[in-house]
Amino acid sequence: MIARALAFLLLIYVLGYALFVVLLPKPAGEERTDGIVVLTGGAKRLERGLDLVERGRARRLLVSGVDRTVRPVELATRYNADEALFECCIDLGRESVDTRSNGTETARWVRQKKFKSIRLVTTDWHMPRARFELSQALDEGVTVLPDAVDSDPSFRVLFTEYNKYLLRRAAVLVGI
Repeated sequence: MIARALAFLLLIYVLGYALFVVLLPKPAGEERTDGIVVLTGGAKRLERGLDLVERGRARRLLVSGVDRTVRPVELATRYNADEALFECCIDLGRESVDTRSNGTETARWVRQKKFKSIRLVTTDWHMPRARFELSQALDEGVTVLPDAVDSDPSFRVLFTEYNKYLLRRAAVLVGI
């Protein structure tokens, strides 16, 4: 009986992983939102966010998880963006150090700006956990448009992220 229960749990786990891999989110369309949030830490994320704000897909952009020593002019230079864009339309979030604190930092920014909709830009494999953290932190009524940056993740990256996602959901279930 115990062996069957364990085999069933293992089957659910493996099927969940398969779904996680097969259902990786895709980039969003041209929808407009009040704000854009880019979570640092992955290739092409900031480029995507800058392109969207330059094309008027939102009024403001939050880059969450920026190192305290990085200056806007350095980002503008590195990403070949107009410095004026950083002055008018981009906020650098320097308080978050992980996905959970990205959610807290983003929720604070959304409340401060009184936004009702945001576009979340992060890597495809990171999107499920990032969306979950945002759902825990944001107020009711804020719409989140997931905008995944396509990547070519390894088995190890996907396996690690799937387990982080499951562990975080379990932690919330038990109140941690």
